[in-house]
Amino acid sequence: MKNTYTSFNEAVKDIQDGSTIMAGGFGLVGIPENLILALVESNVKHLTVISNNCGVDDWGLGLLLKNKQIDKMIGSYVGENKEFERQVLSGDLEVELVPQGTLAERIRAGGAGIPAFYTPAGVGTPLAEGVEVRTFDNKEYLLQTALTADFSLVRAAKGDRNGNLVYNKTARNFSPSIAAAGEVTIAEVEQLVEPGELDADHIHTPGIYVQGLIEGKQEKRIERLTLRKQA
Repeated sequence: MKNTYTSFNEAVKDIQDGSTIMAGGFGLVGIPENLILALVESNVKHLTVISNNCGVDDWGLGLLLKNKQIDKMIGSYVGENKEFERQVLSGDLEVELVPQGTLAERIRAGGAGIPAFYTPAGVGTPLAEGVEVRTFDNKEYLLQTALTADFSLVRAAKGDRNGNLVYNKTARNFSPSIAAAGEVTIAEVEQLVEPGELDADHIHTPGIYVQGLIEGKQEKRIERLTLRKQA
C-alpha cells in the first residue's frame, strides 16, 4: 500500500526550497491542480519546474509563477501566460525552451535511466549552440540529456492504493513519463479504489513509480473556451 494523504498540504510538505518539480499536463488538461494550489500555499521558493507549459496567469503553474516561487522553467510552450513573458523580459525567470518531442523524450529517458540521446530536432538552429553534434548515416543529430526531478506531480482519473494509475484520454499526455522520472511521485486521483478494481491491462502508470496518493475533486478549467455559432 502506498502512502495515502488526507490533505494536499500534507502531500507536498516534503517539497523544499530549491527543489526540481515535474508537473503533468498539457495546457490546463490533466494538471495536478490541487497539488499546485498546495504548493502555492506552502510558499516554497526557488523551484525549477519541468512541464510542457506554465499554465495561465490565474491557474495551474501560473499561480506559482505569479507568486515568484519559480526560478527556472523548462518547457516547450509559453504562449498563454503574460506574467511568464513579463518575468522573462525583466530577467526574473530563467527559461529553457525545448522542442516538444525532445522534451517528451528527455523526460522518458530520465524515467528509463538513459542519461542522454541524439535527436535531429534543433540542428542548425540556436538550440544547437554549445551542444555536441554527431553524424549518423550522413545526418546530423544533437546530443540531449535526460530530465529527472526531485518530485513529480501528476493527476489521474483513477488510482488504487497500490499506486497504479489510469488517466482519462488526453489528460494522460506527459504524465506517465513524468511519473517515472521523479525521485518521489505524488498522484492526485479523482477516484481512489481498492487493489484489484482496476483492469490490469488498462493501467497506464504502474504503482512502482508512485510513492504517494491523494483523492480530490478538480475544477478542470478550460484554457480557451470556443463555442460553435448556431446556424
